[in-house]
Amino acid sequence: MHVPRRDGGHRGSATGPPTSGGRWGRPSVNELSRVDGGRPAPVLDKPFKLTVCITQTCNMNCKLCYADCGSAERPELTNAQWKTLIDELVRENFLHVFFEGGEPFQRPDFEDILAYIDRRLYIGVRTHGTLIDAVRARRLKALGVGRLYVDLFGALAEVQDELSGVQGSFKAALAGIRHARASGLKVTILGILSRRNHTHLQSYLDLARELGCDQVGILRLYPLGRAKRNWAELSLSLEEMMDALGGLRVPPGVQLMQSWYPRDGNCCWQNAAVSPTGDSIGCPYLREYVNYGNVLTTPLLETWDHPQWRRLRANDVEASCPECSATQGSHGGCRSTAFAFHGRFTAPDPYCIHTNAGVDLRALPERLLRPGS
Repeated sequence: MHVPRRDGGHRGSATGPPTSGGRWGRPSVNELSRVDGGRPAPVLDKPFKLTVCITQTCNMNCKLCYADCGSAERPELTNAQWKTLIDELVRENFLHVFFEGGEPFQRPDFEDILAYIDRRLYIGVRTHGTLIDAVRARRLKALGVGRLYVDLFGALAEVQDELSGVQGSFKAALAGIRHARASGLKVTILGILSRRNHTHLQSYLDLARELGCDQVGILRLYPLGRAKRNWAELSLSLEEMMDALGGLRVPPGVQLMQSWYPRDGNCCWQNAAVSPTGDSIGCPYLREYVNYGNVLTTPLLETWDHPQWRRLRANDVEASCPECSATQGSHGGCRSTAFAFHGRFTAPDPYCIHTNAGVDLRALPERLLRPGS
């Protein structure tokens, strides 16, 4: 089956002429091993993790949804096409596949796709948790799912229900987490930091301890999808974010993860992502900015050699956080938010306290607010 690429209609889409050594050509040592601040850039000949955006459909209408879930613009990959991609991952020695949506469990054949993996890859699944009952939780454990990542937009019922657009979603998500933990599944609770939850972040950590979850991830709000349209209502200044994170007390047995300083490196060098329709997008948070090709017509690892993707993972940035560079070996922070606020993939990440340079994260650039952007 041939699905045409989106040419011209995808803002900021990555394009470039073929070069020698494969469709896009192999990266040169000079291109990817440049030294910045005395540290060589990380070099991989392939990613070790793939995020599979398995479906665009969802059972909620979340205000923070960066995927703008609803009906897909084009047909989603079929069961057989996803299995072909899984075979490629196994053949190329990928280590980890991470599923998200939409809501993965909205796809009727999702568990069949998990079964096809047959423990050949480590499996993570990001979900709202509301569709996980005791029977499904036991099946997921038997299928070899390594960890569930459950989104809670608020650690209080009224906030979660409002932001998800579904009354009772908080209660249903907690029930899903309890079923998962009872089956032996590891669970990470995810919260997207916004104006609606920044005053009760501690409740995420306390809830994790209560439910037996060993990780809490506090994520940044990305100006994509519905979150972009609701930015004025949801966004915070960087100072407000740092204040909210600074006072947290992490309970014993719970790990706090966050997508800010001092753990906000450029992850493009190690990860890949595929959209529900098969587009190779590098990262789910780059979905509105790049398209490296479609896996129905181009092998995934050929898209890895796309010139734009090579540039993104070459650590060629205008300014980087010295502490993150020293601890992570990757420079410049998130490329999605850098592009969103500056319009350049080489720009510094404005969510880093060392490279913000006065950017007000509550105010989106005019170009992002134009119809169709």
